[in-house]
Amino acid sequence: MKKLSSVAIYCSASNKVRPSFVDAAKRLGELLAQAGIRMIYGDGGIGLMAAAADGALSAGGEVLGVIPQFMVDAGWNNPRSTQTIVTQTMHERKATIVQETDAMVALPGGIGTFEELLECLTWKQLGLHTCPVVILNTDGYYDRLLDCLDYMVAEQMMRPIHREMFTVVSTPEEVIPALLSAPEWDPSTRRLAAI
Repeated sequence: MKKLSSVAIYCSASNKVRPSFVDAAKRLGELLAQAGIRMIYGDGGIGLMAAAADGALSAGGEVLGVIPQFMVDAGWNNPRSTQTIVTQTMHERKATIVQETDAMVALPGGIGTFEELLECLTWKQLGLHTCPVVILNTDGYYDRLLDCLDYMVAEQMMRPIHREMFTVVSTPEEVIPALLSAPEWDPSTRRLAAI
């Protein structure tokens, strides 16, 4: 089985989301902390980002926030994070998160979360990282995106093997087992990136 010391999560910074999304984010933070896994995230002080961080911190976990300076200047950071890395740009933020983590998990979120998830999958497709990726599909939030990815395969915009770059689960309790049991990704699969 894999050893996970750090897991990056991508999720919403909205406070207007349904309570089940908040509960799942907080529970995932708790589970990561209980397993001795450092949580890495975008250091947001509200929404699902804050809920996950609060869950991890309440269970005695370590939380690393990575945030660009302009967001700190706007007061969007979470002062409760146990460690913070301030970057100059969004690109540097995303690269730093990937460098620091052993795995990635996408929770419900907006276009920023989708962009981060799809970039992680693009980088994995190109062999730039081999980390397990899990989509926490709370209340079927990602069903339409998953349908779109299946459509990409059907239209030969993406190979069927690339549907294996990630695992989809429904509950926070399934996330860590899914990360640990994810098949090893061969970076030489990048040769299949072109259709």
